Amino acid sequence: MATVTDGQSRSSRTAHLVTEDCPFGRAPTVPCSSARTTGPAVDRTLLLCSTVPAEPSWAATVRRLVAERLTDLPLSADQRDDAVLATDELFANAVQHASAGPCDTVTVTVEWNARTLRVTVADRSPLPPPRPHPVDVTAESGRGLAIVAALADDWGMAPPEPGGRGKRVWFTLRRRSTAR
Repeated sequence: MATVTDGQSRSSRTAHLVTEDCPFGRAPTVPCSSARTTGPAVDRTLLLCSTVPAEPSWAATVRRLVAERLTDLPLSADQRDDAVLATDELFANAVQHASAGPCDTVTVTVEWNARTLRVTVADRSPLPPPRPHPVDVTAESGRGLAIVAALADDWGMAPPEPGGRGKRVWFTLRRRSTAR
């Protein structure tokens, strides 16, 4: 079941280095060092906050960044693979459905507490994300959110950070095993 959050900021943790005028048509990746973040009844460690161009060619970079951040977490290999795949699906949705130009960006945030991994993919488009829907078996696309729903323990969308624009789509995976 999807959950829609109230959009309250989990923290004031990062500054984005992407400028409005989009110099050189590229936005830098912005990895965040591990930092503690707090919010309502949650204490999380920020593992990654990276803003990249909203272009399909950045999907491999996003997958690699997320996979690198998950290697030392007490998650099973299957859960790490599920997290990378679900992140890839959310990134692809943001690029396909929310990108309007060469200066658009997508921000991927990975947070961890002792029991839960939370990945958020944020874009700057005011359009809502597509909703899961039945897809013809011969269709080549349209299954991304259904994949996320199948892999994640929970997922949903939230409004942008206060003062921002767009939306955030997130998923969580609860720790099931300490196997590495």
